[in-house]
Amino acid sequence: MSDKENLVRFGISMPQSLIEQYDRLIALQGYDNRSEAIRDLTRKALLTSSSMQPDETVAGTIVMVYDHHIHDLPITLMELQHDYLHAIISTMHIHLNHQQCLEILVVRGKVQKLRELQQRIQVLKGVGYAELSVTHVDEQGHSHDHPHSHL
Repeated sequence: MSDKENLVRFGISMPQSLIEQYDRLIALQGYDNRSEAIRDLTRKALLTSSSMQPDETVAGTIVMVYDHHIHDLPITLMELQHDYLHAIISTMHIHLNHQQCLEILVVRGKVQKLRELQQRIQVLKGVGYAELSVTHVDEQGHSHDHPHSHL
């Protein structure tokens, strides 16, 4: 938050049991007060892909966990990634155990296209988890007219 921004006070009503749980949670996370915790929750909510415009350019990750023993699933995932090669910047593959793999796709592109990729992964048989997490990209803030190369 900028020093120049004005803070606005407003009231929130919650059941007593919910606020007690919330206070315990934010204390564990190291917050000194409810206000900063609520500001962070609001920022996080505004960064969910579902709250962004479909044509907004974002960067982020798709994290998935899947059973690599499911027939053809690894091949299907690889083919799917090739279909979205312009959106996928990098990947990381981790063997969690004999059966499960964790894969992280670093992505950049229009929210709608990245949501589509995440949803296509999520519905595959053997995929136990697939989540898209994104942040805004300021396309005017960075020029590609610079001396180093992108490999």
